[in-house]
Amino acid sequence: MKRLKLSSAVRPLADYVADLQNDTVVLTEGNRAVAALIPLKNVDRESMTLSQHPEFLELIARSRAQFAAGRTISLDEMKRRVLPKRSSNTRMQPTARRARRG
Repeated sequence: MKRLKLSSAVRPLADYVADLQNDTVVLTEGNRAVAALIPLKNVDRESMTLSQHPEFLELIARSRAQFAAGRTISLDEMKRRVLPKRSSNTRMQPTARRARRG
């Protein structure tokens, strides 16, 4: 990740974008990050939208706080709570063959 002071950015942003390759350029004012130039080569539109959505960001923040507080559950417990209950499909089960009487 590269840092660039806004006060020293003398070229057009298009020039900086052309130089990105796979790196991120963080634009700063003083010591504070104010924007970023990020390559979007392997980013889909949905991921980009979610990364900026306030409700999604709030959900992530709540989840991180719960994790930090030790309020976690195992993957098996999560599956038990979230996935629908499966009923056994008896039609798909193999049955014992009966001997033919001849």
